[in-house]
Amino acid sequence: MEDKSREDLARGVRSFTVGTTISRLLGLVREQVFASLFGSSRSTDAFNAAFRIPNLLRDLFAETSLSAAFVPVLTEQKTKSKKHENLLASNIFNTLFLVVGLLTILGMIFCRPVASLVAMGFSRIPEKLALTSSLTFITFPFLLFVSLAAWAMSYHNTEGSFFVPSVAPAFFNVFSIAVPLALFGWYTSRGGDPIYGAAIGVTFGGLMQFLIQVPGVFRQGYRYHFYLNWRDPQFKKVMALFVPVAIGLAGSRINVFVNTILVSYQAERSMSWLNYAYRIMHLPLGLFGIAVGAVALPRFSRLVIENKSEEVQIAFKDSLKMVFFLTVPSSILIAFFSYPVTRLIYQHGRFTAADTLAVSQALILYTLGIPFISALRNVASVFYAHQDSKAPMYASFISIGVNLILNLSLMKPIGFLAFPLYASLASVVNILVLMRWLPRKIGRLDLRSIYLYFLNLALLSGFAGAAGLLGYKVVLKYLGHSFLAVLGNTIFWGSISLIIFYFGGRLAGIKEVEAFTRRFLKR
Repeated sequence: MEDKSREDLARGVRSFTVGTTISRLLGLVREQVFASLFGSSRSTDAFNAAFRIPNLLRDLFAETSLSAAFVPVLTEQKTKSKKHENLLASNIFNTLFLVVGLLTILGMIFCRPVASLVAMGFSRIPEKLALTSSLTFITFPFLLFVSLAAWAMSYHNTEGSFFVPSVAPAFFNVFSIAVPLALFGWYTSRGGDPIYGAAIGVTFGGLMQFLIQVPGVFRQGYRYHFYLNWRDPQFKKVMALFVPVAIGLAGSRINVFVNTILVSYQAERSMSWLNYAYRIMHLPLGLFGIAVGAVALPRFSRLVIENKSEEVQIAFKDSLKMVFFLTVPSSILIAFFSYPVTRLIYQHGRFTAADTLAVSQALILYTLGIPFISALRNVASVFYAHQDSKAPMYASFISIGVNLILNLSLMKPIGFLAFPLYASLASVVNILVLMRWLPRKIGRLDLRSIYLYFLNLALLSGFAGAAGLLGYKVVLKYLGHSFLAVLGNTIFWGSISLIIFYFGGRLAGIKEVEAFTRRFLKR
């Protein structure tokens, strides 16, 4: 049973990762197109500030918050009957449509004061603030569409389906690429700012991210009910979980909101540099960290409902080790190869070498937090499976306080680089607090083996990354700095680093290196 459960996790993560790989690669193409068309400029700062507003709210109504509250209760209803499951799903869908729809309309009506509040520093340049306001109006409907997409993802995950929801963002990216490309010439020929095409693209992309999941939801057995009952006991149970998660995320979103204000006072292009770096960081985070957390939540929920506490411990340790196996080497390798990776992805068109240097520096600091952010989702899933969303909320508040204090203290001496550095450090604080409280849910854990395992992975990955980067720099002197030379050299030495990591792990006796590789690649 234990082996089967482990294979279920590996199979689910593999399925999620395949879909997410497609989505994230298209996301990088989107960023390449964006960088080539617009570079780092006043317009891109305005777009990033405007799009950040619905993105801040998305985290409250979609993805983590919704799945954390919805999946455990929906899993419970599924054990009763399909009708119970579908009634709850319809109740949540109708509530989202009503509440988030109203919030979207209000956001569009009051786009000017919202933009003035979020990008306060832009008030020094009236044209920039006006553009941010217009782009906010266009992008706000994205919030509704992505919230409904998160509802569909939660239903799929409850049914054990992970590929469709993981590949759905690919359709968001396709429209985010196609629309600005199609409209660029139209706007420029009429003297308009082509950045409007990017705003239209993300809005239509959000709609497609939802619609592409709908047929699969019905294939899973969903049947819509015109049912809206906020007094329903199961709805109240979802809300009892949702509200603490939302409050905890609201705290982190307030943190991002304050950071956005602070960044708006930094040198022009700072917001764009951070956004470009964040997008690269999200590749390994989405491929591996989010994948394990998404697959683990319904698995933990099922074991908790069945009252299998010992199996919860086993499943938790297994999933946490898998998270570290996937994210520690990938994040460290990206940190070592941050400059060539940034150059290959972005340095085209209006994106300059100075932009590449700034983005690569921010990327190094962001990647330090990838294993901890990924593991945090996994640890929090144990609490959510026990229908406890307050502990993650309190831990989030602690990390938020640390982040804000550190950002304010170092913003002046190191500028925009303070924000990715302390985003990573705050994730470390967050997971340490939750790990301290975890035994209250699943009993006493001997985590020394986990800490030692993490340390060994980090040392081995650091050695592999350093060896690969050294080889890259030596060969680059002979190949030159053309795009093809940098591309071939990066792929070759990145692959060599992974080979060093794999065989080094086997020689060092880290048995999980071979075991997880086989499980992850096994069909």
